Amino acid sequence: MSNIELIIEERAADIGNFMVGRLLPFKEKRTIGPFAFIDHMGPAALKDYENLDVPPHPHIGLSTLTYLFEGSIMHRDSIGSEIEIQPGAVNWMTAGKGVTHSERTPDYLRQSEKHLHGLQIWIALPKELEEIDPSFTHVEATDLPSWEKDGMHFKLIAGEALGHTSPVPVHSPMYFIEIKSELGGKVKIGDQLYGESALYILEGGIHDSGHDYEPKHILIAKDTKLCEFEMKPNTKVYVFGGEPFPEERYIFWNFVSSRPERIQQAKEEWIHHQFPKVKNDDGYVPLPDYLHNLKPRK
Repeated sequence: MSNIELIIEERAADIGNFMVGRLLPFKEKRTIGPFAFIDHMGPAALKDYENLDVPPHPHIGLSTLTYLFEGSIMHRDSIGSEIEIQPGAVNWMTAGKGVTHSERTPDYLRQSEKHLHGLQIWIALPKELEEIDPSFTHVEATDLPSWEKDGMHFKLIAGEALGHTSPVPVHSPMYFIEIKSELGGKVKIGDQLYGESALYILEGGIHDSGHDYEPKHILIAKDTKLCEFEMKPNTKVYVFGGEPFPEERYIFWNFVSSRPERIQQAKEEWIHHQFPKVKNDDGYVPLPDYLHNLKPRK
């Protein structure tokens, strides 16, 4: 990463009854390849009376990727999916023309003390697929490609890279790679990446060109092919990116689209309760008041 173009630090954001660290979008870099949104959830220790409760809310024009390090979330959506995600597995939901979903602490944990830690990510859809039918896929942790090289542990969570392909059904060329090391060491993978690329430091730290970089930062490369860095002991990082789209993407609340008028339409449909309903969850997240008169922006 000796060609670092930009460093993004986590910023606090409220997603309802839970605080997260927001990484993307950022004012100077709205997207990285097709990645349009990244929230770092936790790590949080929840009391027996505290629970994650994100009631039904809508999406269009994107796929969501939920990946947990610790804890559990019950996912329900308007497609009919109802499944608990646990650490290491992947929930992949493609919103397409419109989907509604909720994320809550499972019932059997609601009266217990628990922990929650993970990533929530949005990947924008190619323009020609923005209006496809919604779909949902759950991939178990044991089904993700994982391997060791030079003392490093690699896992390809989504996409295609480093000679491996994840079973997560992505819609454009992209990659989301976990690299962890107990002893540390040098990583050189740039010649196997493509498009735009960035690195997120979850634990430990990395050293590059005389500089040390700490957790909760994204480092964005000027040139993906020069992606080389040294991991310190007990470090875990995520390398992600892919081919950017030729068109800009508008991001407004929970919506992503290449067309601002489509976001305006989705906004009106949600206000008037015209999105499909989540099965077995009758909650509703209203459009925040401050967004009613705002226009979508790139």
